[in-house]
Amino acid sequence: MRYVFAVHALVHAFMLRGIDALPCEVEVHLSPHGLPQICVVGLPDAAIRESVERVRRAIEVSGFEVPRHHVLVNLAPAGTRKEGPVYDLPIAMGLLFASGTAEPKRADAPSPSDWLIAGELALDGRLRPIRGSVSAALMAREHNRGVIVPIENAIEASLVPGVKVIGAATLCEVVAFFRGEGNPSAAPKNPQESLDQSPPSEYERPVPGLAPVNFRDIKGQVLAKRAMLIAAAGGHNALLLGPAGCGKTMLARALAGILPPLLAEEALEVLRIGSCVGMCEFRKTPRGTLDIARPVRAPHHGASAVAIVGGGPMGRPGEITLAHQGVLFLDELPEFRRDVLEALREPLEGGEVAIARASGSVRWPAITMLVAAMNPTARGDRVAGAGGARMMAEYLGRVSGPVLDRIDLHVEVRRVSARDLARVKPGVDSATLREQVIEARRRAAIRQGNIPNARLAVDVLDRHCRLDGAASDLLTRGLDELALSARAYDKIRRVARTIADLAGEVDVNAVFLAEALQYRTLGGQ
Repeated sequence: MRYVFAVHALVHAFMLRGIDALPCEVEVHLSPHGLPQICVVGLPDAAIRESVERVRRAIEVSGFEVPRHHVLVNLAPAGTRKEGPVYDLPIAMGLLFASGTAEPKRADAPSPSDWLIAGELALDGRLRPIRGSVSAALMAREHNRGVIVPIENAIEASLVPGVKVIGAATLCEVVAFFRGEGNPSAAPKNPQESLDQSPPSEYERPVPGLAPVNFRDIKGQVLAKRAMLIAAAGGHNALLLGPAGCGKTMLARALAGILPPLLAEEALEVLRIGSCVGMCEFRKTPRGTLDIARPVRAPHHGASAVAIVGGGPMGRPGEITLAHQGVLFLDELPEFRRDVLEALREPLEGGEVAIARASGSVRWPAITMLVAAMNPTARGDRVAGAGGARMMAEYLGRVSGPVLDRIDLHVEVRRVSARDLARVKPGVDSATLREQVIEARRRAAIRQGNIPNARLAVDVLDRHCRLDGAASDLLTRGLDELALSARAYDKIRRVARTIADLAGEVDVNAVFLAEALQYRTLGGQ
């Protein structure tokens, strides 16, 4: 094959910044002059530089001819670093467009300018899944383009409304598509294959790596169960304090089973984050709908600040972002490093993580429920007397006051005696509690939109949580006696608002406020 004049082709791709997809143009220039080689420019990383050999072998194995002239591949914008094998398929298609191999055979063949292409190539021409297909679909919708991705990514990308998604299994299928000779599998847009908004009543979501727990299997702990119900209904942070073996971890596991289902826009956010880190999880229910669960993350107490909050050389989201719209469970809270806990302060309050880098800042969503558990002392239980109080104060001092102040519910979990373990009858099951949570969230949504009580802005809270004289006096006395902060003032009112929603009441009275106030005694010590 001989080229008299230089040939230029353009393929639309994308690059990830955090969880956001940015446009990237893959320009391929074939020149009849120069050595027969393929050069990639535009700040590619090692994976992209190595893609030249993957692309070359995939094209040859698929039965096409690799241009035997000087080929320059430019990834624009050239000043932004590109990472990952997501550019394999765009580079291959750019070569085939420029050489004329993928030129249309029919007048109604699709135009490359109308499609965003992404995929990793195997040496035999197969397409391997990529990260960020949901973000790519969102960006393609903004630019009125369709998306061609590996078939494994097609379902998740198709959940973005208003964008056409094509899932391809091989390079040959993509070439045939642009020639007009065939159509790879279009991702189904069956209205029944949508996000599940009404899971079964016996729905339980376990903490990863831990067995699921039903609240009916937890003996005793009436007050702690009540606190978990309030936390789930309002999206509140909670700290479980009690001796080793009293059931704190079981309560946290059971909490995952009473959380309400994700709304459609929340599910898309969770799916987008999971897609960007290669952890996209969903399942088909018996009704044919897609169930995307609220994420539950339980990192080890030896995790670093980068692992929890995010960052690092590759700019990977941390555990708090992976738990977006779900639960971040920190067991043995005082055993986490001090810098790790302090790094959580801003995300817990603002609902996002902002990482400043030399190449620019990256923001990740981090609206999550923090559920933490800790023993009263390093030995696991509390010794009676002044010595025990001193040991507890020292151990609790490993967690700073500002971090504790950001936790809405401070729950004391007491040890259940062996006699009670044998005698206590099973309590309310998770399905019943989950119905109460869903009903409380429904009342809140009617009043203030789809914003949980824990995230209410102060002006909205002032409108929907007006206190009568008795409640106001009680709150004032409680703040003074416990020496609580102004932040605690708003958090107590938010918890009281959730308790009123669980009771089905419109107004927040002194009874609801008193219950909310009792969950702040730890912060007043």
